[in-house]
Amino acid sequence: MLEEAVTKAQADYTAANPLSFKSYQDACQHMPGGNTRTVLHSSPFPLTFQSGARATLTSLDGHQYVDFLGEYTAGIYGHNNATIRAAIDEALSNGWNLGGSNVYEKRLAKMVSERFAPTMELVRFTNSGTEANMCAIATAMAWTGRKKVLVFSDGYHGSTIGFSASAESMNLPHEWVIGTYNDVAETATLLEEIPPESLAAILVEPMLGSGGGIPGSAEFLRYLRHTATECGALLVFDEVMTSRLSYRGLGHKLGIRPDLMTLGKWVGGGMSFGAFGGRRDVMEMFDPRTGNLRHAGTFNNNVVSMAAGCAGCRILDENKIDRLNDMGERFRHSVEVVLFKHGLGEATTKHSSSSDYANGGQVSSSDVKTARMEMWISGIGSILVIHFGGTGKDLFQVLFFHHMLQESIYLAQRVFMALSIEITIQDIEHFVLALERFVMKYKSLISNVGF
Repeated sequence: MLEEAVTKAQADYTAANPLSFKSYQDACQHMPGGNTRTVLHSSPFPLTFQSGARATLTSLDGHQYVDFLGEYTAGIYGHNNATIRAAIDEALSNGWNLGGSNVYEKRLAKMVSERFAPTMELVRFTNSGTEANMCAIATAMAWTGRKKVLVFSDGYHGSTIGFSASAESMNLPHEWVIGTYNDVAETATLLEEIPPESLAAILVEPMLGSGGGIPGSAEFLRYLRHTATECGALLVFDEVMTSRLSYRGLGHKLGIRPDLMTLGKWVGGGMSFGAFGGRRDVMEMFDPRTGNLRHAGTFNNNVVSMAAGCAGCRILDENKIDRLNDMGERFRHSVEVVLFKHGLGEATTKHSSSSDYANGGQVSSSDVKTARMEMWISGIGSILVIHFGGTGKDLFQVLFFHHMLQESIYLAQRVFMALSIEITIQDIEHFVLALERFVMKYKSLISNVGF
């Protein structure tokens, strides 16, 4: 029955999107699978968009969708923010590829270091979150003279630093030590098995982003801070995604200060951007006057990203960040109400929400786990993920994805969502009603999943 429902949904989708299908077929002639960014593929083929305005996307076939994906967190400003556009136009009017320092990079560095204080004492820019995490790891290895890096299953730190069991690895050949996220006891045992003074860094997301919107428990993250200090490793918080969940980042909200932190594209106004930074004594290794580390990159300070970042950081002041994340919390609660109403929410497992962090993060690792539920939602603030349980979970994701497209809502096929500042309360209400229609239509299938 589930397979039949998916087959019908995909057939209807194909019939409704002939121009996107043709575009996909043409792309397959020149790119493997018609794709140059794996996460954007969806079955049976992805939509091709011709334009975006505010929180609305328009496909080649003329269909319009409310965008709940938000470019996997990078699109927090919507699709054509006038302030960012004006900043880019002004920067380009004075030329680009200058081959030297420009006024925008200095402004943005000041804004970033002040915003993410006290962690970000000194900062350097890159072109992506992947680059930022690569550089943070290299920095830790240079600082400590060690080679091992503790990471966690389902963590994602970029295209060359990912630890999902569902995909073939393209990882850099570092000496990875892979632990279980939110498991203090298992991590402690794992570290006892490696040679002393061999760990260079602990790289962790305060909340798993691509790994399913699973918040890190306060117990777990504080254990990592203590462990890094005790063994002389550097604690690196990957806040490429989570830095938008609080004005100074999620780690600061929890009260944990890493040695280094990394940032991603939303800080660059949604353009190509990344950043890494932290402790002054560590980052001074990059000072060309006195340090011994070189960090190159033609576009590290490109005027488009620098100018857009300055504009974006002014737009997203503390009040606007708080309002967006409060909307996300209300959204998550509304979804939970619908699931509970239809008998899918009774077994909801407690997880860290933004309110838990605001109250000091008193959540233990045993509270944060995947339960044997049919359907549930996880996340913090404006980053949310809807999950399905049982052996048919992948097919349910596909079915939900196509149902929401029919409801004029766009999200990731894996049901990842990142709200933008252009999303309205009316958009949230529309989503919740569309979700309830999905539950009502497929409740018998959802309730009979096997574990």
